[in-house]
Amino acid sequence: MTRNVGNTDKWLRIAAGVVLLALGLFGPLGWWGLVGLVPLITGLAGTCPVYGLLGVDTCPLDRRNA
Repeated sequence: MTRNVGNTDKWLRIAAGVVLLALGLFGPLGWWGLVGLVPLITGLAGTCPVYGLLGVDTCPLDRRNA
């Protein structure tokens, strides 16, 4: 899969995923906190299927397919 998530986007996704998971485990979100797995996984993988469908790419040219 082609990387389409840049560094800033990647770290924001990872942070959001961790926060949502923490709110699910220790806060008011409960099971809805599992939604945090989506940004966490896409951030760690460096690719987002929705970005691919929409033609969005935040990854610099020199880091694609790396």
